[in-house]
Amino acid sequence: MIKNNIYRVLVLLTTTFSAMAQQKEITVAVPQSYRNVVFIDTASIATIKWKDFFVEQDLVRLIDEAIEKNNDLQIAEKNISIANLQFKQSKWNSVPQVNTFATASTTRLSENSLNGISTNLFLGKNHIEDFSAGFNLSWEADIWGKFRNQKKKALASYLQTTEAKKATQTAIVANVSKGFYDLLMLDAQLEIAQKTLVLNDSILFMVNLQYEAGQVTLLAKQQTEAQRLIAAKLIPELEQNIQLQENAISVLTGTFPEAKIRNSKLDELLVSEDFSSGIPAQLVSKRPDVKSAELALQAANATVGVAKAYFYPALNITASTGVNSFQSSNWFNIPASLFGSVAGGLTAPLLNRKSIRTQYEIAKVQREQAVIQFRQTVLVAVSEVSNALVKIEKSKEQYELANERLATLQKAVGNAELLFKNGLATYIEVIIVQGNLLQAELELALLKKERLSANVELYRSLGGGWE
Repeated sequence: MIKNNIYRVLVLLTTTFSAMAQQKEITVAVPQSYRNVVFIDTASIATIKWKDFFVEQDLVRLIDEAIEKNNDLQIAEKNISIANLQFKQSKWNSVPQVNTFATASTTRLSENSLNGISTNLFLGKNHIEDFSAGFNLSWEADIWGKFRNQKKKALASYLQTTEAKKATQTAIVANVSKGFYDLLMLDAQLEIAQKTLVLNDSILFMVNLQYEAGQVTLLAKQQTEAQRLIAAKLIPELEQNIQLQENAISVLTGTFPEAKIRNSKLDELLVSEDFSSGIPAQLVSKRPDVKSAELALQAANATVGVAKAYFYPALNITASTGVNSFQSSNWFNIPASLFGSVAGGLTAPLLNRKSIRTQYEIAKVQREQAVIQFRQTVLVAVSEVSNALVKIEKSKEQYELANERLATLQKAVGNAELLFKNGLATYIEVIIVQGNLLQAELELALLKKERLSANVELYRSLGGGWE
């Protein structure tokens, strides 16, 4: 009878309140292509695994070490474990709760009380013993999707942690590779400074000979020495920066500061120029932070559903069964000691509807926040890709011009030295052209590094690096 009544109530409530909170579908408009991209290709370098994207073995070894030992990645892994446990727990929210119990009690009654006189009359003693054991069951029917939405929220939170780990890995892969290219640039600049110092020493030697012969003044000697000290000062500065960069890479790779063994040379590295960026719509599925923002929106959507479910009546079913006896000797006298009960009830909010309404409104505002954050994340992602593309294009143009300037200055230095030895050029002309050459070589190394880093930034901004 109770079962039939409960069923009728369920049907009635389901019919009456069938208009539950619907999940809000959010679409974010993105451009058809990135800025200044004329040819649209759906292929994207983000699909390339990082071990295939990077070809330098020294760099691959460092990235491998970073993925294995980086502390931020290990923390992200632990966050995934926590979220996974919470998600598994959410699956049991709609499952009936069953508890077992066993109790024993004794109560001494007053001999002058009605209960005491009655007990003594019928049982021949002035105390009552009670022994019980059995099971309790409680279950709330998930009519309005409260538990279902809690499960959706837990799943979205779990998937968010996996995307957070991917985002952390893409950042680490990019930072290690950029740090590695910075290190190679510093190596190249140190080699340039050392080579320039040797060149300056030879010029200073000739100027000293001319000074002793009375062909040049003391000013010429002093200016030549000052020019030499520019290159000499660069050497300890670059050596310092090399160690600082090695220490920074050590932190990323989860090791204490140490020298990084490398055989790669900056001038030997090839800069790829045939990278495809795909289309902006692909960022939603490929870039971890965009996917995480989308999952955050799904979690906020589910929270709204949970909050709205509290407006409606909750159907609770309870049951208990077991054995009970006033005497321990009769405790397990079956079936005489058996007992059982089942009850179903509806509870609906009355005085606390204002509190529920407030929580519901807060959940809706938080969902709108998640929508805005999702849009902002997509906006930033598209902007970062566009920035990387223009850096690749313009850094190539700068590199070509700088390389042309360097070739001109290299010829000028050779001519200046030859003219100086033959007395057809002054020491000032030699100093100027040597200084220009030093700056041109240092700048070219910097631009080469910038081109390599721009490719890495495009790879990261498209969502590559976590596979």
